[in-house]
Amino acid sequence: MKKRETSPKSTLKKFVSSIRSAGEQATAFIYTLKWLVICLLVGGLAGSASAFFLVALDWVTNYREAHPWIIWLLPLGGLAVGLLYHYYAGRAAQGNNLLLEEIHRPREVVPFRMAPLVLLGTLVTHLFGGSAGREGTAVQMGGAIADQFTYLFRLRPRDRKILLITGISAGFASLFGTPLAGAIFGLEVFVLGRLRYEALLPSFLAAVIADYVCVAWGVGHIHYAIPFVPETNASGIASALGAGAIFGLAGMAFAKSTSFFSYHFKQRVAYAPYRPLLGGAVIALVVWSMGTTKYIGLGIPTILQSFETAMPWYDPIVKIIITAFTLGAGFKGGEVTPLFFTGATLGNALSGVLPLPMALLAGMGFVAVFSGATNTPLTCTVMAIELFGAESSVFMALACVTAYLFSGHSGIYGSQVIGTPKHLFFGREKGQRLTAVSDFRKNKNRGVKE
Repeated sequence: MKKRETSPKSTLKKFVSSIRSAGEQATAFIYTLKWLVICLLVGGLAGSASAFFLVALDWVTNYREAHPWIIWLLPLGGLAVGLLYHYYAGRAAQGNNLLLEEIHRPREVVPFRMAPLVLLGTLVTHLFGGSAGREGTAVQMGGAIADQFTYLFRLRPRDRKILLITGISAGFASLFGTPLAGAIFGLEVFVLGRLRYEALLPSFLAAVIADYVCVAWGVGHIHYAIPFVPETNASGIASALGAGAIFGLAGMAFAKSTSFFSYHFKQRVAYAPYRPLLGGAVIALVVWSMGTTKYIGLGIPTILQSFETAMPWYDPIVKIIITAFTLGAGFKGGEVTPLFFTGATLGNALSGVLPLPMALLAGMGFVAVFSGATNTPLTCTVMAIELFGAESSVFMALACVTAYLFSGHSGIYGSQVIGTPKHLFFGREKGQRLTAVSDFRKNKNRGVKE
């Protein structure tokens, strides 16, 4: 009798079947091995991309500060970015919101061109003097790079969701040097009030690997210091709650301002590439009239200074307006570092009225305004511990969760979905979207061209 041949496919099926019968631990081992391989690739590439981006961003920032006349070229830089995105970006123009949409409802793999386009667009924005951040760039690069492995590993939609989360986590973690916060950000950002626990291991693996790779390239991160943290008492708790409420309102103001400028640019300037051209001209004139470059770019020197020296009370207001105008006009970059600027300077200003040390309030604002604008209180609390140390964790946590509550059901990511309302009084229904920056959908309904 002829022996029956066994195909490689049937052998693999038998192997998987025997593993499953061996128990949950064996299955967990296979799961860990699978995602370790994927996360090594995602983390290595995303960490390397962030390292390159940070070095390039440093260079363009230093060049701009050494040659301030270049700010007058911001309108031309904006036109170039506008034309590039208008004719070549396609779906990639949706940025972070596209990544969140694909996690909610996987359809098509994110175009790889998102990564080089957002990298180039952000560098142009910072070189010529726009006010923007950098997190959006790292997250989009990480997400776009990660999603390409959908083809290689032939992942199912449920695994592809986890893959996108690993890319987001890897990009965020390697950019800020906060692997724990980066991992939680990827899990927390797309749905309010819910975490995807099946993505815990991949998210943490990708974040830790990406951060390690970025540092291995010799790229460092900024360090912040809070020299004194008072003991927790009734006065301190009340102050943290009050400050958190103000930080939450600032985060909401940031999100709504960005939405406001974006909507009005789209209403009044039909041809998209002309929006950053016009916006760049206005920003250049404003910077020239103010006589300072303090409010453009990342604003890292001002953030550091806010931990040590009293700053003008209007700093956070000016930064919100200029950043919202820059991003609303169509320039590329992120929102998080401007949120850090807004929060740190606002905390600095509050030190004159609240009985807490200046550096502590600046640190609380640093993470809490970010928490309110992105609806990620766990991420921001863990980030505070990674950046400032565990001594201030009680104050940081109170500020972050209070800011999250007081920012309302709004945020800078219009594709976030409400999984659990922030409160039961006048709460939003499960599955609804946020209200602040989902205007690209509203504009389509009103006939406004993207």
